[in-house]
Amino acid sequence: MQWRNNVASSKIESRLTELRRLLQAASYAYYALDAPTMEDAVYDQLYRELVALEQSNPALIVPDSPTQRVGEKPVQGFNSLAHRIPLYSLDNAFDLTDLHSWDDRWRRLDPDLPSKVEYVTELKIDGSALALTYENGLLVRGVTRGDGTRGEEITPNVRTIRAIPLRLNLENPPDWIEVRGEAFLGLEVFAQINRDREEAGEALFANPRNAAAGTLRQLDARIVAQRQLDFFAYTLHVSAETISLALPTTQWQSLDLLQKMGFRVNPNRLCCADLTAVEAYYQDWALRRLDLPYLTDGVVIKLNDFDLQSQLGFTQKAPRWAIAYKYPPEESPTRVENISVSVGRTGALTPVAELTPVQLAGTTVARATLHNRDRIAELDLYIGDMVVVRKAGEIIPEVVRVLAELRPTDARRFEMPTHCPVCGEAVVQPVDEAVTRCVNSVCPAILKGSLIHWVSRGAMDIDGMGEKIIYQLVEQGLVHSVADLYALTTEQLIKLERMGARSAEKLIMALEASKTRPWSRVLYGLGLRHVGSVTAQALAEAFLTVEQLAAAQPDAIGAVYGVGSEIAQSVYEWFRQPANEALIAQLKTVGLQLAMEETTPIGPQPLAGKTFVITGTLPTLKRDEAKTLIEQAGGKVTGSVSKKTDYLLAGEEAGSKLDKAIALGVPQLSEAQLLALLSGETAV
Repeated sequence: MQWRNNVASSKIESRLTELRRLLQAASYAYYALDAPTMEDAVYDQLYRELVALEQSNPALIVPDSPTQRVGEKPVQGFNSLAHRIPLYSLDNAFDLTDLHSWDDRWRRLDPDLPSKVEYVTELKIDGSALALTYENGLLVRGVTRGDGTRGEEITPNVRTIRAIPLRLNLENPPDWIEVRGEAFLGLEVFAQINRDREEAGEALFANPRNAAAGTLRQLDARIVAQRQLDFFAYTLHVSAETISLALPTTQWQSLDLLQKMGFRVNPNRLCCADLTAVEAYYQDWALRRLDLPYLTDGVVIKLNDFDLQSQLGFTQKAPRWAIAYKYPPEESPTRVENISVSVGRTGALTPVAELTPVQLAGTTVARATLHNRDRIAELDLYIGDMVVVRKAGEIIPEVVRVLAELRPTDARRFEMPTHCPVCGEAVVQPVDEAVTRCVNSVCPAILKGSLIHWVSRGAMDIDGMGEKIIYQLVEQGLVHSVADLYALTTEQLIKLERMGARSAEKLIMALEASKTRPWSRVLYGLGLRHVGSVTAQALAEAFLTVEQLAAAQPDAIGAVYGVGSEIAQSVYEWFRQPANEALIAQLKTVGLQLAMEETTPIGPQPLAGKTFVITGTLPTLKRDEAKTLIEQAGGKVTGSVSKKTDYLLAGEEAGSKLDKAIALGVPQLSEAQLLALLSGETAV
């Protein structure tokens, strides 16, 4: 009897293996190759057989089975994870001049760079970026872009996307592989989702991009599976220890390898010999893109050679070797019914055109910024005018031009108010600015704007603290500064509209959790004029405590990389305001992080505080390998030689960087001397 049971079990296991192989091969042909090998009805029949066998033999279920794409129950929330490699966004080009300016910029970085290069062009998909980690060939993690350094782990949702393989199509996969790409909704699927939502009496999604992003953040993976997200892969990172995989040396080879692994890559890609070919590709798809089954808002252009990409590196926010060449935003005519004025967190009064609603880039637009009084004068805009509106960067609606020939007889001029429309105090018009400002520090509009910025995801990321709650807190006099948020009690919150006991408790917990945000996020959250998240990070790294930054003079602040004189003066003046000094004292009292955390370096740091430049071909190390070794030892690698450079690591054919180093008296190192430095020996 035992013998018969073993034979039956063996047959079941073999059939399960065969079914999984057939279904995975069919998925690969359908999603990666766009060449179906199996009828849908046959696929469904085999899939149902696999489900039945696994239900009868749960011990034989494996993680990469096609049946394991859909989660069994909703998860409770998403964890925030650090990206192994930062997931940078791209700089944008909006015309041919921008494209050539980008090309000129990277060429000017080093005269030794090759003059003739290849460019890989791919259609820019309008979706949500994902980072997928595979260990020994199995999908183990899916993370959203987030802020580029950290994202949300949404692995159960990622597993439902059929275009993402659960197991890589590799015989001997490396320890880990990370694949980046774009999750998106096809236009037909998006239309059907909105039809279903309309029938169910639910709010419609504004556009496929928003629907895709909202879908990925669903806590129930079964809902994600129903939405039929798609995916195109475009980037590959592989563990340095890889020996079983022939690694690509170009972006084009990388896309081919991704396809062989089982991913869909955009079939409309092209390798171009020069920018003329890039422009031809861009123009070719300007109209053809409208016939695609998905949305694309531009073309992504990357230098093909990986060694060149490594040499060029990154700015604070984007790769130097890639750019997004955007198509002109959609424009539409409509009428300006009125002009209102909003007051922002810096006190800036912004005129806003109230429009007859119009569809624009997939959304209904009823308001558009007019920026300031000078912009209104430049447009020669009257209330009642017919205007052309578009979305700047496809995000913020703005008025492009006035159709003056259609101006009605009852059109009237607009004048900026002399008093703040919120607090009633007199406004000021600085001589050197086009912006009109309210300078009343207790203006409710300024306070609301400051609070909204403080709780935003890029700053303190206080989940559940939305605009409606902030407005109530201000209007009821419960909060007069960001520090007051941390004095709120559950009893106070429960009295707000639509706030139950559980929601109040969760909000208090979110406020408490925000106290762990690093000093750079606190600095960004304070909302100093001209200080964005990247600048805040740079300042926090240069001035390790709030006391150091508060005591710094403008020259010292302006010396930080990426910080100009205007930003430096703004920071300096902010810390000289008594109200802001009092705010910092309050934030210290409630326990906010106002200093960089001390971290213990991993391993010895013999190169701490030293700046290196790498040039030429090294005997055994690639440039990126040398860069990694230097950074792991505490050093910093930059792209150009200056008086601040401590060492030039020079190989064969070093070129002009070596000449400049000699002229400036910068010491040169060979690869052997670098290795000696790394071991703690004194450099020659």
